[in-house]
Amino acid sequence: MSTGLIIALIVIVAVVVAVAAVLTLRARGPRHGASLKRRFGPEYERAVARHDGDTRAAERELSERVERHGSLQVRPLEPAERERYEARWTAAQERFVDAPREAVAEADRLIAELAGTRGFPAGGQYEEQVAALSVHHAHHVEGYRRVHRVAQTHPDGAHDGAAGTEDMREAMVEARALFEELVRPSRHDGGRRGAAGERTAAPATRRDGHRTPSLLHRRQAKES
Repeated sequence: MSTGLIIALIVIVAVVVAVAAVLTLRARGPRHGASLKRRFGPEYERAVARHDGDTRAAERELSERVERHGSLQVRPLEPAERERYEARWTAAQERFVDAPREAVAEADRLIAELAGTRGFPAGGQYEEQVAALSVHHAHHVEGYRRVHRVAQTHPDGAHDGAAGTEDMREAMVEARALFEELVRPSRHDGGRRGAAGERTAAPATRRDGHRTPSLLHRRQAKES
């Protein structure tokens, strides 16, 4: 067999392999993207927006998050730990009435600490912690981002503009959903009990069927 024929055969084989790889990727692509979209929900759309509509780049980022954090084992909380975290969240909500900025900062610290206790990257690694939380709590992680952004602002607007009371209230309410997810007992550690935040921040139902305002909404009423 001549050298030219050998080279021609090598080229043909390489082309066939390349075409097969492209066809495989095209066949897998939509299914893979749909799987990521189901898993990440709103986090998928945020990733696409961050990549200026480039779905492939967004899916690569999300796939990398799953590879890094998908096998993370979440540690259950001891009952005493859960009670301490719930009490601290309740205290932060009560503090919001008179000191909203300090309350939001405490909520930010509390979620970071709670996530670390449950086995996510420590709070000092904020970006990595958020990435890990997005894999396991994709529908609520944006609340943590929001309360963290608000907590980093300053009254004089020195960092990304000053946050108003309503911004802080909304951030606190949105972040509460992730707190409840993290503090909630799983079916493997004793069943479910409502978090303290649920009792104080969410409107309660009185015996007469009317809703009573939460502490954060009372703040709004107090100022009006």
